[in-house]
Amino acid sequence: MGGLRDLWARYRDRRTGTKYPAGDITPLPAAQVRDALLALNGTGVPFRVRAALGAEKADLVAEWQVVLPALGDSVVGEKVERNMKARMRLVPDGREVHVLDEVREVALVGNPPRRGVSRRWSRGPYVRKQWTYERGPDGRRHKVVLFDSRDMRDPLRDTVLAAGWTWRGVFRL
Repeated sequence: MGGLRDLWARYRDRRTGTKYPAGDITPLPAAQVRDALLALNGTGVPFRVRAALGAEKADLVAEWQVVLPALGDSVVGEKVERNMKARMRLVPDGREVHVLDEVREVALVGNPPRRGVSRRWSRGPYVRKQWTYERGPDGRRHKVVLFDSRDMRDPLRDTVLAAGWTWRGVFRL
């Protein structure tokens, strides 16, 4: 029975993006992990980390808001406003950071752009990459990345792992 339980735990960890620190790292206290995550502000990252509000049921929140061009054949020329939020709860007993991703997308239509009817919301592990091709100065097509969710998740995860804590993705806090 233990083998089946271990197999399920590994499957769940892979689906939620759970990562464990290297075995030779001494875990830091919760206050230092919190300070390290807050120190990511202003280091050239496209998001900001702040203390969570009471209704967010977390200790820290990383937020990233970006407006992207719509994909496909859009007749009205709409854009998409994407708000990505990672709510983080520090669990000192297990030396874990529980992370819940939330993404809200709203279509912007018209000139000047205003919020349209099309909206999308999701919760849980979120991986998304959006790109386009543009002509470079040499006349060749070059891939231009417009949005990559790993630009927010990777610095947060790497900071937690460097502190000796486990990064555990969850579906609810």
